[in-house]
Amino acid sequence: MKPAGLRLLWDMCWSHLRRRPRQTVVSVFGVMMGVGAYVAISSMMLGFQNDFIRRIIDVSPHVSMLDEFRNPPPQPVLRANPGAAVAIAGLRPKQELRGIRNPGAKLAAVQALPGLRAAPSLRGQAILRFGSTDISSTLIGIEPELERRVSTIEADLTAGSLGALKTTANGIILGVGMARKLGIGMHDTLSVVSPTGAVLRMKVAGLLRTGITNIDSFQAYALLKKVQVLEGRPNVVNRINMRLDDVTRAHAVALQIERLHGYRTESWEEANEEVLGLFVVQRAIMFSVVSTILIVAGFGIFNIISTVIHEKSRDIAILKSIGFHERDLRLVFIFEGMTLGAAGAVLGWGLGFALIEMMGQVRFEMDLIATIKGFVLERWWGHYAISGTMAVATATLAAYLPARHAADLDPVVILRGGQ
Repeated sequence: MKPAGLRLLWDMCWSHLRRRPRQTVVSVFGVMMGVGAYVAISSMMLGFQNDFIRRIIDVSPHVSMLDEFRNPPPQPVLRANPGAAVAIAGLRPKQELRGIRNPGAKLAAVQALPGLRAAPSLRGQAILRFGSTDISSTLIGIEPELERRVSTIEADLTAGSLGALKTTANGIILGVGMARKLGIGMHDTLSVVSPTGAVLRMKVAGLLRTGITNIDSFQAYALLKKVQVLEGRPNVVNRINMRLDDVTRAHAVALQIERLHGYRTESWEEANEEVLGLFVVQRAIMFSVVSTILIVAGFGIFNIISTVIHEKSRDIAILKSIGFHERDLRLVFIFEGMTLGAAGAVLGWGLGFALIEMMGQVRFEMDLIATIKGFVLERWWGHYAISGTMAVATATLAAYLPARHAADLDPVVILRGGQ
């Protein structure tokens, strides 16, 4: 006898689902909640992550050469005896003035690379003092003409200008968060104290807002020469910052420059790997939560189909006795699971879309890694495809297990009353 037609199998599937409306609705509702939660939460998380990465790419250098080495240089005895069993202990590191040696030549070599712009800088710690308020900050010395080619500092200024660092005597640019803590405004004068004990009176020539808390609340900018004097490091730079036309090449360019010049060179991904690693953990938590919801919904589908099989065992026996294939019986119950999963997925898409639109209307301000003003949402069709696939796959698997049992029932034993 030929296998039953799909239309007949679908009719049997619908008949079973219609006879148990309450259980059917509960199962669809469970799948809908899982899919809706996935779409909404993933949109929110991906939106926040992409927004943060966009800000990092905008305000930070794509590649930075630092005044350090990834691995310490080998000792002379190790170079003279490679592979020998030599133990060295108690050595004191050589006292050297930190900084990139011959920075002018290295800057010129880096700028010669295609699609790349570079600028030197000197970073150091300083205490900013205004009245009775002292704040520790990272003071960065820059050359305005070169810096505006590798960063968006000028575009992020809310007051003043980058050129004012040169036209203002001892000018300094502060992040808005730092200015708020100090209680200082434009054209006010503050004292800058370096770790060497040098003190310099400086005038606020600009206020900066990037949206990145670490920059707005802890960094200040001044002319490179002024910072070199404050830090007691004349003609020294400890960073060469680079910006690329193609940001996706950052890692490859960093490796190339480090091989050529030896100094540790970081791409923006490496410099922010801790935060990017946190994003991976966030996604793992999201998948775990949503998967749990779908698994619970899958147990509901498993329970429904198992109950139907138990109640319809005599009907199944009769169908097998009149020639229904085991495959046909399996398909009936698998179709039931797929139908519940698909219905829940479609309704979940609607729920997720509604939640996204509702979250898009919420407005608040919060300073975490970056300043957030409301939910940053990423509307991506892939969220719907992934959640729908997960829902249908979970429901199909939940239906397949009892469907195998239904196909293996012995009609002779059932009809004789053995089950």
